[in-house]
Amino acid sequence: MGKVIVVIGGGPAGMIAAATAADQGARVVLLEKNERLGKKLAITGKGRCNITNAANRENFMAGYAGNGRFLYSAFNEFSNEDVIKFFAEHGLKSKVERGDRVFPATDNAHDVVKVLEQNVIHKGVKVQSGSKVKSIHITNNIIIGVSTEKEEFKADAVVIATGGKSYPGTGSTGDGYEWAKAAGHRIIEPRPGLVPLVAEENWVPELKGLSLRNVKATSFRANGKKINEDFGEMLFTHFGVSGPIILSMSRDIGEYLFKKQQKVKLQIDLKTALTEEKLDLRLQRDFEKYTRRQFKNALDDLLPRKLIPVIIELSHIDPDKESNSITREERKSLGYLLKHLSLTITATRPIAEAIVTTGGVDVKEVNPKTMESKLVKGLFLAGEILDVDGYTGGYNLQAAFSTGFVAGKYAAL
Repeated sequence: MGKVIVVIGGGPAGMIAAATAADQGARVVLLEKNERLGKKLAITGKGRCNITNAANRENFMAGYAGNGRFLYSAFNEFSNEDVIKFFAEHGLKSKVERGDRVFPATDNAHDVVKVLEQNVIHKGVKVQSGSKVKSIHITNNIIIGVSTEKEEFKADAVVIATGGKSYPGTGSTGDGYEWAKAAGHRIIEPRPGLVPLVAEENWVPELKGLSLRNVKATSFRANGKKINEDFGEMLFTHFGVSGPIILSMSRDIGEYLFKKQQKVKLQIDLKTALTEEKLDLRLQRDFEKYTRRQFKNALDDLLPRKLIPVIIELSHIDPDKESNSITREERKSLGYLLKHLSLTITATRPIAEAIVTTGGVDVKEVNPKTMESKLVKGLFLAGEILDVDGYTGGYNLQAAFSTGFVAGKYAAL
């Protein structure tokens, strides 16, 4: 008879871990507190599910802000190519989009969940949904079992794959941290990873719902030193800013806000295709074209309608002034404003609104080749519970799949 393995958590890491352990001949029980598996996975990527990234190995590692090196062995065992191949072999083809992001060809996250779920069932894993784990049992630093609210399970190994603290409504409520802590593990304080940012300017709510494409955002510390920058799409909200480039930048900005307790300056270049000189020529042309119009009616060709009143207010140019009487200095300062629209970032949104959690079980206490705890024999950890996190673009799901695969394989061996 094979080993008895209990996997806690029916997300991407848990489902891959359970199926992989069963593949090795283990008898596997998968415990999930929700009524169905993959609840959080079903809503990722706005319901489209960015399963991985197609970048080569070198560029791939650059996708991890937190402890990416820890994942080297796991990626060797189960790479981004393996993930794409796995879904294709199970009838779900994928496609590559901007930034090497890989999505299911159907654009439906539920199809991803279905493949993982059917794979688990096909491999003979005993799935128990609606099973809330109370505690894991350890004797002499060796795993011996797990208790749910209803029953007890003896186990040769336990895989904790309970996720982080983001989207608690899907079951990610940080339970796994408590069990890891009880087992003696150090927990790096969980914080929001990919998350919208809060701005203090009172004009921001006026732009709620405005999406900007092809802009560059740059963030600066209080001392003027650059934190990071990104180019692409962003969105204004009632509290601040969100959208792809903001989420990507939020991890490092959040870390600075958390550690330094100082505000961050976010600068937006609204006209990335134009140098300041070319933008000035463009403004001259527009003001000439609308020479008899008031300033407030002369920016329609240049900016989204919603943004115009805000830019006028920030420019300190009289909105009723005729275009042909705008001075060179006023025009130059307007050009500068369009290339350096500034916001003051005071905080990130709460961890419950984050796409991923940064922080978690200290990876120094986990064997990167097997995902086994260095403190407790038979205890394995996989997915977002570990202090590993990536930027947007499929990196976090790849980490879940790879660590889940490794944890399941070595738990069973």
